[in-house]
Parts: sequence; structure tokens; C-alpha cells
Amino acid sequence: MTASGGRKMKILVIGSGGREHAIIWSLHKTSSAPLNIYCAPGNAGIGQLAQIVPIRPDDHSELAQFVESEKIDLTIVGPEAPLAAGLVDYFDARRLAIVGPSQAAARLEASKVFSKDFMARYDIPTAAYRVADSPSKAVEIIRSGEFGSPASPVVIKADGLAAGKGVVVASSHSEGIKAIEDLMIKEVAGVGSATKVVVEEALEGNEVSVLIFSDGRNYRLMPSARDHKRIGENDTGPNTGGMGSITDPSIIKAEVLDRVVREIVEPTLAGARREGFSFRGILFFGVMLTSDGPKLLEYNVRFGDPETQAILVRLRTDLLSIFEAMRSGTLTGLAVDWTAGSSACVVVANRGYPGKYESGAIIEGLEQAELVGAEVFHAGTSQNRAGRFTAMGGRVLGLTAAAENLPDALRLCYGAVDKIHWDGMQYRRDIGRSRSK
Repeated sequence: MTASGGRKMKILVIGSGGREHAIIWSLHKTSSAPLNIYCAPGNAGIGQLAQIVPIRPDDHSELAQFVESEKIDLTIVGPEAPLAAGLVDYFDARRLAIVGPSQAAARLEASKVFSKDFMARYDIPTAAYRVADSPSKAVEIIRSGEFGSPASPVVIKADGLAAGKGVVVASSHSEGIKAIEDLMIKEVAGVGSATKVVVEEALEGNEVSVLIFSDGRNYRLMPSARDHKRIGENDTGPNTGGMGSITDPSIIKAEVLDRVVREIVEPTLAGARREGFSFRGILFFGVMLTSDGPKLLEYNVRFGDPETQAILVRLRTDLLSIFEAMRSGTLTGLAVDWTAGSSACVVVANRGYPGKYESGAIIEGLEQAELVGAEVFHAGTSQNRAGRFTAMGGRVLGLTAAAENLPDALRLCYGAVDKIHWDGMQYRRDIGRSRSK
């Protein structure tokens, strides 16, 4: 695919994690023609596939100036924060081509209160909930008995973006009250104290991630995925941004997926159009498969991480053509094809994550890992003066593979993990085996 004048298309991907590395890898892998890809701000691994641009994702003006000066043909937004801050609106006002939802549409993720109220307005099945605008009100709600006995589990959600760490599934009401203190007073989520929280019924069942490409009216489903959010094996410890993910036909039965589409996906897109923010971009539905049927836990308005890695290794269709169809409203005429079988992604993190983590150790064995047959997506890496890769972020690498079945995909992923070492690395050994409730 080429731009006008026969030159290579220029693409800017915004973000710096494993998700953005996977997007850039997939753009190169699926495109029928070479592309010039830039990434702002990127990471060391991304620098092997794209030209790194040292601009922060929240610097709208600098990003727009770069796009104009370099004559970028299309910008793709990876993380949620720029979307919530209105980057797409900023670019649209300057007639710069960009893929992603508007700031109004991004409220589906940026505000837990807005999203829950949106679900209620359109009868989308979800957990019972109440909203509190102060710690005392939240504690009062918990103690009211509305969410069961003091020994019952309860969910506390900070109203705002919290990098996947603003949701606490408390095993009891006393734990829920502590979570309220952490999120509203102590700023444990790391984004400042929440001014509002959602107090929510704790649902029982298995989680599934259902993602779609959407042009506002038409959509295409991606392979359903399952994330593993807890830091510890057997789903123990605090939530993280995600320690691994899988795609596999066993995750959700076809008839249940039909219900998700009918009761959750399509009412969401129709509701968004009705409220004046037709959703164009990637929409992620976090769904709990309960004994009463599928119920929506949350929306994300972009690719998940590490779901992206596990999903995109199975994509056969030109990813750039999908992005362009979403932007132009022409998805209905595009077939999106995936390889059969399964896939997996195993995240390797620094010791201490998701809290204060160690960083700076030299990563050994990357070349050997790549020979195993898995893709090595970088999330939090840098390069020292000698050109050696170092582990700098919380989540550092995502070892990812597709295969005919899930055991084979996991074997490739863990085979690659076995080749890698640095002082302080940690990972879960039960990805794809835990039910990840």
C-alpha cells in the first residue's frame, strides 16, 4: 500500500508498550507493501521496527506538528490516556488522519461512573452498583447490607483511568472499606485520589475479553481472549495491567458469544450513536460469564494489553486496511480473517511489580528466545550505551505465539521464557491453565 505519488505510506503509532510493539509488528507482517512507521515515544524493542520519536503521548501540539511536518498519512493511538484527553478531536479539528474514538466516546473507559450509567440506560446486563462521591458515602453503602453480609465479596472501582490498577475485588466488606481508603485517600492507584468510586456486586464466573473493530455502525469481531490480571499464580495477589493472555475456542461457546453480541455489543454501538458519539476504533468488552448469562464488567476504548499480542499474532488481513476502513466507515465491505487454532502471551515483569519495582538489569537470552518460535514483544525496555537491552518498566516483555492448539502455543511461549534471564524477573507459570476469574 502506498501513499499519493507512489511513496511509502507513513504511519505514526502512539504509545510505548507491548501493545504498540504488537501493532507495529502486525502492520509490517500483514501489509502487502513496505511502510514507514514511526512510534512516539516507543521503546527499545519497537526501535527495531520503527523510527522512535521522542514525543510524549499527552503532548498534542508536538504530535500534530510532527505529523504535519513529516506528512504522516495515518496516526494510530495505542493507550487510553491520549484518547481520554481528546487527542482524536484535536487531530480531527486540524484535518489530520487518525484512528481512535473521540473524547466523548472515550468516557466509556475514562469514567467508571459514566460507563455504568450508560449500561443502565441501554439495559446492558451488568453487575448491580452504587456510586459514591466521598469515602464516608462509599463506606455507608457497603455497610448498608445492599451488597450482602460483611463476609461477602464486593468490588470497588475508582472513577478514572488507573492503568488497570483502579479496580479492587475485595473478598469481604472490611477489605472493601480498606480499598476505599486506598483509592480515595491514599492514592494507591497511582493517579491521585479518586473523587468518586463505584461500589459493585461481585459476579461469579469466568471472564472473557471480546474485542471489535468498529466504524461507528459496522463491526468485526476479533478472536475472544482471556486475560490473567492477578500478579500471582492461581489468581492471587493484586491486579496488574495483565500478566498473560490466551485466545482459544474453549474460552466462550458460540451460542454464548451470540448473546454477548446481541445483548452487549450491538446495544452499546446503538446507544453510542443515540448519544451522539458513534464509536470508531477498537472497543473492548470485559465480560463475566455468569450462571445468569454474560454480564458486562467494563469497557476499554482501545486494544487491551496483553490481549493485543495474543490476538494480532493470528491476524491474516492487512491491519492497515482495517484501520482505514474503520476511519472511512467501510468495514461492512471488508472481510477480516484469522488463523485457526489458539495463541498465548506470557508477560515477564520486574520484581516488585505492580508496586514499586526494580529496574535496570541487563536482559540475557533475547536472541535465543526468538529462535524458539515465539514473538518477543517489548513493553518496558531500554538500551544502555553498549546496546544491551535493560529491563526498565514494570512489565518488560510479552512472549507470544500462535499454534494449532493452546498447549502448543503455551509450550512455545514458555520455551522462550526459559531462554531469558535477568536478576529480578518474575512471571506466572499458569497462564492458560488458570481460569482467571
